[in-house]
Amino acid sequence: MKISSVSQMRAMDSSAVTTYGIAEELLMENAGLAACTVLERGLGIRGKTFIVFCGGGNNGGDGFVVARKIHSMGGTALVFILSDPGKYKGPAKANLDILSRLPITLTRLDSMQDALDALSRCDGIIDAMLGTGIDREVSGIYAAAIEAINNSGRPVLSLDIPSGVNGDTGGIMGCAVAADCTVTFGLPKIGNLLMPGYALCGRLYVSHISFPPDLYEAQSIQIAVNDPPDLPPRDPAGYKGSFGKALFIAGAAGYYGAPYLCAMSFLKAGGGYSCLACPEGIVPFIASKGSEIVFFPQKQTSDGSISYENKENLIALSQDMDIVVIGPGLSLNQETVQLARELIVAIDKPMIIDADGITALSRDISILKRSAPTVLTPHLGEMARITGLSTDRIDADKIGVLTKTCRDLGSIIVLKGANSLIGYPDGRVLVNVSGNCGMATAGSGDILTGTIGAMMGLGLDIESAAAKGVFIHGAAGDISAAESGQDGMTAQDILEHLPRALLMDREGSFRDLYPGIDLV
Repeated sequence: MKISSVSQMRAMDSSAVTTYGIAEELLMENAGLAACTVLERGLGIRGKTFIVFCGGGNNGGDGFVVARKIHSMGGTALVFILSDPGKYKGPAKANLDILSRLPITLTRLDSMQDALDALSRCDGIIDAMLGTGIDREVSGIYAAAIEAINNSGRPVLSLDIPSGVNGDTGGIMGCAVAADCTVTFGLPKIGNLLMPGYALCGRLYVSHISFPPDLYEAQSIQIAVNDPPDLPPRDPAGYKGSFGKALFIAGAAGYYGAPYLCAMSFLKAGGGYSCLACPEGIVPFIASKGSEIVFFPQKQTSDGSISYENKENLIALSQDMDIVVIGPGLSLNQETVQLARELIVAIDKPMIIDADGITALSRDISILKRSAPTVLTPHLGEMARITGLSTDRIDADKIGVLTKTCRDLGSIIVLKGANSLIGYPDGRVLVNVSGNCGMATAGSGDILTGTIGAMMGLGLDIESAAAKGVFIHGAAGDISAAESGQDGMTAQDILEHLPRALLMDREGSFRDLYPGIDLV
């Protein structure tokens, strides 16, 4: 499903009215109907009491429609208005006028004391206060209402986005509603899918509110939920070379985990032939744990990292490979950094660059003008090195920065973090929803690089492999968390659950773990 920015949604609203003649009143009515459909499915409406908090503008207008429909369906709606009732316009004013003619209690909320007793007795809460357009910190009566809602212990349905969540970034503008369900209109907004907003939405529903598909499927909307293609079936007559050959250039003295995890994850995620080129001094330690890996011991520097004199040998080794991974645990030894930079240029194979490889190339990012496809897998700090921007600047506009950087570098970039982003040179961005905070542990990123490589080995093109690898990696972490919890999760736990994640993916049983976004 595609995801829109706030400005794109405003343009869709405008086009629906001006191009297709769909009245604003009808759009608002459809939004309210969708919200009540979710309310009826989850809690039931008849005989129950709901508090509807309505802010100014059309988000409040949507709340007025919901209140009217609750009344029509045999429930009781208590409406608290946080804005000046005289300032409503258009369909919001029309729906407030309708409510004033019905036996529905309307209260202008000047103090939360006026609502606390009702909050303690209601069956559910409708959050229709701020919507997606908020661009400053929440304060005053709105902040007080959000605090009271979150402390009430009552189930909460937010309209479009939980109040206080920025619609374009997912950031919390001072404070925000923690909803049990959110119904978003037209399309999910970026803030519905990016953390921390994603975690506050609860179960996410979307209603197209009668928009024609030409609007919500437009090519100009290039952000979507990561829903990667199915894996090709394994060839029953295949051999190890049939499922991909990968060369991992990784490791240094003191960095045994990273090379092991990336090379072994390639095998655990279905890859066929995993070759590790690492300093000769660390081979025995890694081989004792990863005996299935094929080792190419490399001459080493005095620091125990891969020596520059291995350059021609590594280029020759790469020629028989389907994909090359460079960077995990490589170290920042100056000789090794120079080697990494020259290998990135010289090796004419699809390449995944991670960790110390990213740091090495960030000193001269122009070397990424490669003829073969490239995938970068930076975390926020490494993205800052690539772009020269601060982490705060990137965090404030992840999708914008990612889109520009992918275009500038002609590379696929996986920006790791909560709800990782996969960006493509043509401007597309996918938002991944598998994974959990227990995966924020040393070595997790090394497993991701190997998993992406394995997806290529299993037959996906590199663009699809990046998306699939990110999803499978997150799913392995979710399976581990379901079994043992998020606390204390290690990279080894994620590694061991990769085969199970692949099996569930092939069986289609991820539909239970990831129900997706429901259409209403």
